Amino acid sequence: MKKNKVKKLILSSFMLAMAGFFIAGCGSDGANKSNSIVVGTNATFVPFEFKDEKTSDYTGFDIELIRAIGKRLNKNVELKNVAFDALIPALNTRDIDVAASGMTITAQRSEKVLFSSPYYENALAVVYKGDVNINSLEDLVGKKIAAQMGTTGADLAHKIEGTTVTEFDHSNEALLELQNGGVDATVIDLPVAQYYSTQHPDESIKLFEYPNTKEYLGLALNKDNKELQEAINKAIADMKADGEFNELYKKWFNVDAPADMPVVLEFK
Repeated sequence: MKKNKVKKLILSSFMLAMAGFFIAGCGSDGANKSNSIVVGTNATFVPFEFKDEKTSDYTGFDIELIRAIGKRLNKNVELKNVAFDALIPALNTRDIDVAASGMTITAQRSEKVLFSSPYYENALAVVYKGDVNINSLEDLVGKKIAAQMGTTGADLAHKIEGTTVTEFDHSNEALLELQNGGVDATVIDLPVAQYYSTQHPDESIKLFEYPNTKEYLGLALNKDNKELQEAINKAIADMKADGEFNELYKKWFNVDAPADMPVVLEFK
């Protein structure tokens, strides 16, 4: 009997030790509690995130911003290229810790994920070729429109009466469809449209700002990852206070960062 008791005691102690090992090893909230932040991005959104043709490295405003934040948090930044409409599911399954991909902060998305403080004031644009008679939203009625899948631009394009909307994984694919004559216009983010027009001066590219589409971009996180959200917000605030944020902003957009950008967006 005593031997059995001793065996049971040893076995119980071993099981408790193993349970403690697994709890310690698997109880993390994600990569943010290790030495890395896993960041998902859709690297087709010039000038926010894209691959440098010469180096094949990821670059852009969002990329430099999240790397600067990682440095302030003493974290390595591990980048993963993810389809834009797969970013929120990847956050929810904790495959990534942060989405840095020019994501608009919306009420609908805020029900699924947390957002950092807004870091860019954005708007949408309608892009078209000069030989097409488009000067306003009314001229888009019945037209063929391209947009990026899962974006606010795609949502708005579907609301225009009689349009046929084709959605693509990447904004550059939507613009290529316009370039090839497959659609009459694209609805995409204004900075992307402006950059595209400067890169294609021989194609008679025209654009106008989509009315009443002022919006803000933010970094997205898992809904339960408030600790990392607070750390990122503090890093952004510190960057704004010491000038690093404005320096980065001016590098990519050639203007100073707006002084009146909100710290938190609230939806009614």
